[in-house]
Amino acid sequence: MASVTVRGCALCTATLLNFAFVFVTSADFISFLSFRTIYHNLTGETKLCQDSIPWSVALRDSSVLWSLMVDLGLLVLFIVQHSLLAWPPLKQACQSVLGTLNRTMYCFTTALTLQILMRYWQPVIGAPCLWAVRHAPWSVWFPLLCFTLHFVCWAIICSILLIFDYPELMGIKQVYYACLGLGDPVSSKPPCAQRLLLHLRHPVCLEFAVVMWLLPALSLDRLLLAGTLSAYLALGHSLDKEDLAYLCVQVRSKTWLLAEPPQDKSNHKQK
Repeated sequence: MASVTVRGCALCTATLLNFAFVFVTSADFISFLSFRTIYHNLTGETKLCQDSIPWSVALRDSSVLWSLMVDLGLLVLFIVQHSLLAWPPLKQACQSVLGTLNRTMYCFTTALTLQILMRYWQPVIGAPCLWAVRHAPWSVWFPLLCFTLHFVCWAIICSILLIFDYPELMGIKQVYYACLGLGDPVSSKPPCAQRLLLHLRHPVCLEFAVVMWLLPALSLDRLLLAGTLSAYLALGHSLDKEDLAYLCVQVRSKTWLLAEPPQDKSNHKQK
């Protein structure tokens, strides 16, 4: 019994430490994608671009090309980690070795690659912007509009993740179920829900697209970041008619529960 308790405490400690690391990384990532970029534009003058430099000169500049190569390598690192560990044979191998910590390890390595990407990302400041809002009054109002829409999108993303069983996505639920001897939490979900999770692990494509592309100024390195991650998200989903039908049923049931008076709900439960 003591060994079981020690093992459970160790698992819980590792999972909670990982949760703290992922939480901090998520906050850094939100700042990296949204608010840090918009902040440079609040005065209407961005330092991200050099519009006086022609594209023909910028694309032959060794510093610009080197920055793009470094950034592309960082994106490849993230994509390889995120995809390779989700590859079924490797996922099963990790599951057999790590057990309930498999999802925790996946989240930890994802957060680690994101930290590497953010720390070593090379802004391209020696090339023009693809667009930049510089003229009054939009030089002030458009960054504020972007800030507001980004804030709303991130709030929606966080809400969707909470509804989409965030503890299971983070690996917390797996450890909790293992300590109580309840098995794998994913296996307790209905088959339709398991199928949906297999096809849609990132239910935030539309909001993420707004965050990636709606900016007062779009630099060359941001184009690389937004284009690569948008394509990766788009190609990473395989939703079909069965998934859509299941989602429609869930939406209708949730809408019905919210619209039904409290007394009717209690009567329905009694029945």
